[in-house]
Amino acid sequence: MRLDLCTWPDVEHYLRHKTHIIVPIGSTEQHGPNGLIGTDAICAQTLARSLGERLEVLVTPTLAIGMAQHHMAFPGTLTLRPETLLAVVRDVVESLGRHGFTHCYFVNGHGGNIPVVEAAFSAVYAGASLGSGDPSPPRCRLANWWRLPTVAELARRLYGEAEGWHATVSEVSLSWHAHPEAARDVPMQPPVAPTGPIFDARAFRRRFPDGRMGSNPSLASAEDGARFHEVAVAALAEDFQTFVVQA
Repeated sequence: MRLDLCTWPDVEHYLRHKTHIIVPIGSTEQHGPNGLIGTDAICAQTLARSLGERLEVLVTPTLAIGMAQHHMAFPGTLTLRPETLLAVVRDVVESLGRHGFTHCYFVNGHGGNIPVVEAAFSAVYAGASLGSGDPSPPRCRLANWWRLPTVAELARRLYGEAEGWHATVSEVSLSWHAHPEAARDVPMQPPVAPTGPIFDARAFRRRFPDGRMGSNPSLASAEDGARFHEVAVAALAEDFQTFVVQA
């Protein structure tokens, strides 16, 4: 159930029966030698749309550009400043609230978005608390698919420490499941990339010259991606139902 393929009467009819909506959010950034630049947005979108179909809940267009400044030394990366992303997320939530949506469930594909999106939720709530915004704003939840316990356990069993932190085997696999025509075989040297803290773009490129962090995405496959898709959608469905009941 895609919002972008609805008409406004469709949405008006939907809101008579349900007031929940799913918002996929990702990033447009490098993902190592064999990972797609759209990996984070692709993962969030494919999971959100499958979740929406399973639960018969509307899904918004994907917020495909996130907070990725630390990847800007790699061609193709696009980023929003933290304050820009915060404003975008807040405006999206408040727009949905204006129409009568009461629950906004964000399916996130990028770790760099987490602090900013959570701050945007706080800004929405602060507006209500301080009398400068909607007195009854939508309840919001950020679901980071790769952190779901069943997903993390599957990655651990399949790849161990080679899963890594960025350009992970699981996310590359899931993106290839969504777009098997884009899978590619690229040798990695060293097989498992180094790890360490990240700051600005030049420091990132210097420390992680091929864009990977602690991962070996040469282990990725579309077949594994199908397994992650199944496990993640099931876990997201359970989390969504809990969110709707508790909020």
